[in-house]
Amino acid sequence: MQEDAEDAPPALPTHDLSTLVIPLLKGVMYQEGDANYWHALLGLQARVRDYVGVLGLALHIDEAEGFAYLRARPEPEEPTAPVPRLVARRPLTFQVSLMLALLRKKLLEFDAVGGDTRLVLSRDELVEMVRVFLPQHSNEARLIDQIDTHLNKVVELGFLRRHKSPVGGQSAVYEVRRILKAFVDAQWLGEFDERLAAYQAQLASAPMQAAEASDE
Repeated sequence: MQEDAEDAPPALPTHDLSTLVIPLLKGVMYQEGDANYWHALLGLQARVRDYVGVLGLALHIDEAEGFAYLRARPEPEEPTAPVPRLVARRPLTFQVSLMLALLRKKLLEFDAVGGDTRLVLSRDELVEMVRVFLPQHSNEARLIDQIDTHLNKVVELGFLRRHKSPVGGQSAVYEVRRILKAFVDAQWLGEFDERLAAYQAQLASAPMQAAEASDE
């Protein structure tokens, strides 16, 4: 007995490897961005892995969170001819690393509460989140400008998405992209917490050192 056309599962869109690999080479692919591409990637992921493997890359897919991206494969323990890196390593300043760590912790707290799947923060909330960890600055406007610079860098890296500013003169809003969970893991947070503690101790000792110097 033949199945009715209405009962048959919908056919997946046809994509060749290039239409899937090229977007991945450009950045993160999100399920919410294009459901057709996402389902095609899931269906062809074995072929995509083989294809990018030749380029020294590995495909990472998080179906639960709905994103996929490429990373450089770990270097083998046995010495071999080096493969040029297609995905460049980007050194981060302490301030940008601080913002990423704080956003990751915010995401952990947000997920623990449950409910909405999107964490959205206003610019004012982001500024206040960071400024308490930075040394006091006599020029408040300059401090805010510096935080905005770091905020723009995090947007450029793809861990925040800027939404259109709401009407009425309110602060701009930013969505924390869930790809952050893949790049900032528990080990990274632990190591950064140690650096942050040392940094805060240094800030605490600075006024004391300045006072001692003035007494001499």
